[in-house]
Amino acid sequence: QVQLVESGGATVQTGGSLRLSCVASGDTNCISSTSWYRQAPGKERTLVTGITSGGSTVYTDSVKGRFTVSSDNAKNTVYLQMNSLRPEDTAVYYCSVIYPCGDPDILWGQGTQVTVSS
Repeated sequence: QVQLVESGGATVQTGGSLRLSCVASGDTNCISSTSWYRQAPGKERTLVTGITSGGSTVYTDSVKGRFTVSSDNAKNTVYLQMNSLRPEDTAVYYCSVIYPCGDPDILWGQGTQVTVSS
């Protein structure tokens, strides 16, 4: 199995920056991709960005040019660098991995709160 722990959430002002971290432990060799999702109050959880084990990335349109996902395989950590933050980025951010070796094959962290004040 794999365990995920997110950190780095905070309250920042509009235009500020944050870096979120997702540290994986356990059977990390079987992780095929890692994604960041977010869920604002009263809204559905949506994909923000993802990175495969090969380094391919995808971003939702609203964060392109502002957010960057990266990974440090030696540390089993995926980062989400968030710049030029906006109030609409306020949400709980969740790390999720595709874990083909297990059942369930999609695993989630506990989430970290990001609040952007105007």
